[in-house]
Amino acid sequence: MSDDEPAAEEHGTAAAPAPHAGTGTADDGGGAGGRGDDRGGDAGLERWRLILGEPAERPAGGLAGRAAARDAALEWLYGRDPDLARRGVRRARGAGGGAERGRGAGHGPSAVTAVDWLDEVHRLFPKETVERLERDAVERYGIEEIVTDPAVLERVEPSATLLKAVLRTKHLMNPEVLRLARRIVAEVVRHLTERLRPEIRQAFHGTRSRRPGNRQVARNFDFRATVRANLAHYRPREKRLLIEKPHFHSRTARHLDQWQLVLLVDQSGSMAGSVIHSAVTAACLWGLPGLKTRLVAFDTSVVDLTGDVTDPVELLMRVQLGGGTDIARAVDYGAGLVENPRRCVFAVVSDFHEGGDPYRLVRTVRGLVEQGTTVLGLAALDEDANPAYDRELGRRLADAGAHMGAMTPGQLAVFVAERLAGR
Repeated sequence: MSDDEPAAEEHGTAAAPAPHAGTGTADDGGGAGGRGDDRGGDAGLERWRLILGEPAERPAGGLAGRAAARDAALEWLYGRDPDLARRGVRRARGAGGGAERGRGAGHGPSAVTAVDWLDEVHRLFPKETVERLERDAVERYGIEEIVTDPAVLERVEPSATLLKAVLRTKHLMNPEVLRLARRIVAEVVRHLTERLRPEIRQAFHGTRSRRPGNRQVARNFDFRATVRANLAHYRPREKRLLIEKPHFHSRTARHLDQWQLVLLVDQSGSMAGSVIHSAVTAACLWGLPGLKTRLVAFDTSVVDLTGDVTDPVELLMRVQLGGGTDIARAVDYGAGLVENPRRCVFAVVSDFHEGGDPYRLVRTVRGLVEQGTTVLGLAALDEDANPAYDRELGRRLADAGAHMGAMTPGQLAVFVAERLAGR
């Protein structure tokens, strides 16, 4: 472990989580690995003390100043880990800088509020560590105040993790909190759109052809053909070539025929990341010449969201994560949307843990494939594309003719564009 390596990553990969995580880096002005607080001693021991928590105080030494404040903020979060009690770790109450430390399993919750804690971590840690702490607070420990308390929402930095938390808890929010939560949704969607739109649009941009073309625009100008065709008009004395007839490339179009993308998205809780990226991807694809996009969300019911595709913020605010999953019912609905089977990419984004009728699902997918529809079964549609799905059902769908896997939004765009180009 190097002194400039964030301790949050060590904590996050441990088989049994230590009490603490995330102490920043060696050059962030204090704490582990740095000399930013007001005590002397070994920097490596101090770092281990921050990572391991109070049980390591005797061998590693105590903390003071900024390091003690960091320890208190970390303890507020990781001290509630139920694994500590199972491992027989007893916590003695103690004082520290910054937030009240709240030690002592079984002594009741700390008086520190989520607002206090959020203020402390933003003051004490670098941005990448703050993002890790906020993610653990929401995802690991279910501290819903992070996204349901107006005072916290006004302070919190928008991130993909907080957007997922908003989507999971927005049914608990009153109108004022919803208004503040929408800021997080809008900011994250804006960043995703700015990143994904050029990548997706590029996939549909035509490539130059060697055939001559009639569209006389600068980007299609064929320099070599123009020079060859006008050599007879070269004036040696003036060293000038007069162009009587310019030549231009033609461009192949990847959307010669009308195609359709039917995107079915599982809105169960585990698919939050894919729901977000599906909404943004559909918005980026909307309006491309030659492609008609339909977006449908499902759990045990089916909701056609195509009317909101142009406003992904509003679309995501309509999504309700959680509940059961009836993929067969959704696929039956989607099959009814297919206009020309041989000009349709039919993508189902799900973990494929079917709560409905798997035989009906496989039968419908096989029917779509036999009609000429390109069926994709995507276990993930997000920036990581890490598949997690029911592999047995996935195998059965693959046997029925579906392409099974996981994609980033850019990879999906390239796949669709290649189908439009007839590749």
